Amino acid sequence: MFKKILIANRGEIACRVAATARRMGIKTVAVYSDADANAKHVAVCDEAVNIGPAAAKESYLCGDKLIAVALATGAEAVHPGYGFLSENAEFADACAEVGLAFIGPPASAMRAMGSKSAAKQLMEKANVPLVPGYHGDNQDAGFLQEQADRIGYPVLLKASAGGGGKGMRVVDSSEAFKDALASCKREAISSFGDDKVLAEKYLQRPRHIEIQVFADTHGNCIYLFERDCSVQRRHQKVLEEAPAPGMSTERRAAMGEAAVAAARAVGYVGAGTVEFIANQDGSFYFMEMNTRLQVEHPVTEMITGTDLVEWQIRVAAGEALPKQQADLTINGHAIEARIYAENPEKGFLPSIGTLRHLETPSSVNFELGGVPGHPSAVRIDSGVRAGDAISPFYDPMIAKLIVWGADRKQALARMAQALSQYQIVGLATNIAFLKRLVEGDAFANADLDTGLIERNHDALFPPARSIPVAAVALAAVSLIEEEKDRSAAQSGANKGDPWGQALGWRMNFNYARKLSFSDEHGKQYTPMLTYLPHGWQFEIKGLEVDLSLFKQDGVDLSIKLGETSVHGTVRRDGDVFHVFTGGGHYVLDYNDPMAHAGESEAEGGRLTAPMPGKVVAVLAEKGKEVKKGDALVIMEAMKMEHTISAPHDGIVEEVLYAVGDQVADGAPLLAFKTAA
Repeated sequence: MFKKILIANRGEIACRVAATARRMGIKTVAVYSDADANAKHVAVCDEAVNIGPAAAKESYLCGDKLIAVALATGAEAVHPGYGFLSENAEFADACAEVGLAFIGPPASAMRAMGSKSAAKQLMEKANVPLVPGYHGDNQDAGFLQEQADRIGYPVLLKASAGGGGKGMRVVDSSEAFKDALASCKREAISSFGDDKVLAEKYLQRPRHIEIQVFADTHGNCIYLFERDCSVQRRHQKVLEEAPAPGMSTERRAAMGEAAVAAARAVGYVGAGTVEFIANQDGSFYFMEMNTRLQVEHPVTEMITGTDLVEWQIRVAAGEALPKQQADLTINGHAIEARIYAENPEKGFLPSIGTLRHLETPSSVNFELGGVPGHPSAVRIDSGVRAGDAISPFYDPMIAKLIVWGADRKQALARMAQALSQYQIVGLATNIAFLKRLVEGDAFANADLDTGLIERNHDALFPPARSIPVAAVALAAVSLIEEEKDRSAAQSGANKGDPWGQALGWRMNFNYARKLSFSDEHGKQYTPMLTYLPHGWQFEIKGLEVDLSLFKQDGVDLSIKLGETSVHGTVRRDGDVFHVFTGGGHYVLDYNDPMAHAGESEAEGGRLTAPMPGKVVAVLAEKGKEVKKGDALVIMEAMKMEHTISAPHDGIVEEVLYAVGDQVADGAPLLAFKTAA
């Protein structure tokens, strides 16, 4: 067994691998970029070495640097994690050349499955069902359009060397094909260094089901059942679960055996995932094989009682698989939700910022390798802590929240409860969206397909609602109590002076005070509080009730609003109050009457960058007349393209950035004049 391994990755991936290595008594070496000098994965490993600038292509994607660090620190093996160089055959070969074990599949298997086109041709020879499409080498735009016309729309364009939803476009008509192809190729070359694409029929209401396979060097190859990863946005997974709802024993065996056959066909060793697209009628087609461990592997671990990272390490060290097919059974149900720093209401744009407050649900140390079943089985895989920043350089994932239940119904309930307990302040997240998704009828009833989010858009993106009165009351009480504490601390020797304390005391009448808050949509909330000997009279929108504080523990408050007891947590961030109560997160901006109103700078028709990123295409020219919706600039940020379009008919007065320029969040990109 290895004594020391280098983890060629970052964030939650590196933390996950390090946790298993530590349990196995194996020392770990972390690598980090300049942007990750204080990252969690650096702290949890035994050693850490800087490998360069923040940009991944200058640090985490530099195989020569990683190998040099491994040799210098005495590591015997390299674990690539998932992402970055985990499916890079040249890197695996380079490790082998210097005597380092690569904790992953052989380079030959990566090459066989690394190209979607080649993999589909291989599966076709093995009589594995394939979706109708074109997977060849001819990349002429006109030829590809002819193939798409032949296949029939809608057509899915996919980067041949891609993964993770990058370089994918759904094309609905022949007229839209060329623009979609150009965008797909731009994203493919940027993400993978290869702009080759394939085209295939886009199935209506398909499910995305993948099979976890594992093979060793002794000729053993098994499958650890399936995961349903149908719920996606931007072709990237949002929720994953195991086992797949509605899966029959016969279909599970058929898909599992097909996946094992695919792995054996390329001489596979280690952990891999064979992905299938499945029709509602039960038929399924091979999509691709990911020659690595998947982000969603924890749900498989939780229903099988295994540690797949430990299996990877043992197989790479030459050991046989710890279990055979007959030893594996499904125990319960597991669901994983990806907690992202992003804004679902703004097209899932990533959010940049600092985690000024982070409180996670109560978790249980789920024993990997043991049998799950603890009544509070909640697992959190994360690579960040409170105070850490989500930067524009890497994926905006904050954590993976995984729950286990005796059945799907219990797992759903635990997931909803855990999401209600997750508290993050400092940047936008998808937590509220995930909670609506988990509690929505479609997911709860397992009405699954890859278009679930789009099909249920209105339910998942409801109109903005007023903040509950209870949340406003909690913010008001928190503000008043904070003022009391501050004035008491400042009063010093004059603690008995009622004029020097913010207690609302008046000599001849009760003090009435109007507070002013506004929500994220600009709606105003102006509660009137009249100070009473043991609380306040609270009045808002015609409601007039008694309000009192009966318990406070730091930022956790328990109040009585009329005859109703209300409990919540209030986190203040400057003049913004984040209220967590009743499973919701409400944001109230306090309009302090004593503060000087800041002067807002009008944008004056300037279209701005929605986030930090790089300009990859400028489609507008100075003086050009454009129509509402016309694409003007295309930006790339956090591995995704974002198109800035004309908000109205008008004229482009000035283009402020060129292709290749880096731009900051909110930077004006063009000067735009609306048509008269």
